[in-house]
Amino acid sequence: MTVVVKIGGARAVDPEGALSDVASLVADGEDSAEQSSAGRSGGVEPPEDVVLVHGGSTAVDETLEDLGKEPTYVETPGGVVGRFTDEETMDVFKMVMPGKLNTDLVESLHNEGVDAVGLSGTDGKLLEGKRKSAVRVTEDGKKKIKRGDHSGKIESVNADLLETTLAGGYTPVVSVPMLGKEKSGGYTAVNADADRAAAAIAGALEADLVVLTDVSGIYEDPDDESTRIDSASTPEEFAAVKDAAEGFMTKKVMAAEEALEGGAASVTVATANADEPITAALAGEGTTLEPGVIADDETTQEATE
Repeated sequence: MTVVVKIGGARAVDPEGALSDVASLVADGEDSAEQSSAGRSGGVEPPEDVVLVHGGSTAVDETLEDLGKEPTYVETPGGVVGRFTDEETMDVFKMVMPGKLNTDLVESLHNEGVDAVGLSGTDGKLLEGKRKSAVRVTEDGKKKIKRGDHSGKIESVNADLLETTLAGGYTPVVSVPMLGKEKSGGYTAVNADADRAAAAIAGALEADLVVLTDVSGIYEDPDDESTRIDSASTPEEFAAVKDAAEGFMTKKVMAAEEALEGGAASVTVATANADEPITAALAGEGTTLEPGVIADDETTQEATE
């Protein structure tokens, strides 16, 4: 069993519990493998391979502000708010994400006894897709084209690189940027949403995806934790989840859908701020989305007839 864990970069997210939990899962996986090879499996779960994917928007924004540059966010005509990454911002992004944050997480995991390996999306073409240099935005109620963006949508994942790393007994720690293909040929490192990066990886590995954030799941009422939606397994239930998602949670639901469409075994959105947040999420603590939420073509056709 492989689990892809996305840990958010918001200030309210404490990674300590997640990193300790990764260490426990990896150790349990090694014990299970030893028991299996010795013929003592006895119904023991298969080894637990973990791929950690991290965000870091808050750290990028803070570094930009320290350098005297204001972060730029734009709204798409569809109402989704995202970062506009110009060339200077991209330089800071490369410095902070695969540089400081990834290195810090790898260091922390080694201190937990985990053989962690830091990878960015540009390494070995781990995350690849077309670069978007211009984006459609809405400003003052008007639709405009804003040029000079360094972003892209992930179209392929080098799953072989991750599987080889895992098979060697290492735990990958993955960060964007991704490798963006230019229309004129060649590549440029560009920004990509970390939730969607984790989704693409989970799909490629057919893994369970755990998205750790600063709330315990997706709430029917965003201000009331008691209204958490525990699970969804049908398109109708997923429609209710989409309706409930607001703000930053909208992107996480989009990423969850992409993960399941890509082949992920399940997606759980849960809190990072717990002693064993990954183990708890895999046991059902959070909002769990099953593959059945994705309507196949036949179901869609029947619904329209």
